[in-house]
Amino acid sequence: MLNLVEHIINILILILDKLGYWGTFLGMLFESACIPIPSEIILPFGGYLSFKGHLNLILMIISGTLGGTIGSIIAYLIGSRGGRHLVEKYASKLHLSKEKIEKSDALFNKYGDKIIFFSRLLPIVRTFISLPAGVAKMNFSKFVLYTVVGSAIWTAFLGYLGFMMGENWKIIHSYYHYADIVVAILIVAFIIYKFATRKKTVSE
Repeated sequence: MLNLVEHIINILILILDKLGYWGTFLGMLFESACIPIPSEIILPFGGYLSFKGHLNLILMIISGTLGGTIGSIIAYLIGSRGGRHLVEKYASKLHLSKEKIEKSDALFNKYGDKIIFFSRLLPIVRTFISLPAGVAKMNFSKFVLYTVVGSAIWTAFLGYLGFMMGENWKIIHSYYHYADIVVAILIVAFIIYKFATRKKTVSE
């Protein structure tokens, strides 16, 4: 399994190397449109290419930010136009009541700016958060604004790290891989907790 992941990463690096700015743009676009391509590889490698003089660091950061923003908008639009219908259609199978759906809408309406901003700085969550924001029909202008800001920070941080690390840029991925695992465990734990408390409430 690890060899397969390493193989995929090497292919991704090869593509990014050939496409330059477009590679960073497209990689971040797909990652933000709910396709789990690791930005922890895309951005540090872009920084490394900037270190080698093949790219300009500022332009690479702009390319990544634009890609992340456009990918997020695509996911948002999918959620806003088709996601609501699917959620309501399969609500019972997903154990979602009308009250829970409305509560999610209210949460995004009230705290959507904070949710979107901070989610852009979290592994895994950042890849999928745009879809529920669209389903909840969060204010689009705020969504775009905080997506741009959060994506710019994430892109600049990882891109600059790759630039500073130079030939050792791959080390960054190993550290963020652990962060991915921690976030994934927390998400699974939360789902199990919600499922367990729901079953307990039903039995009572």
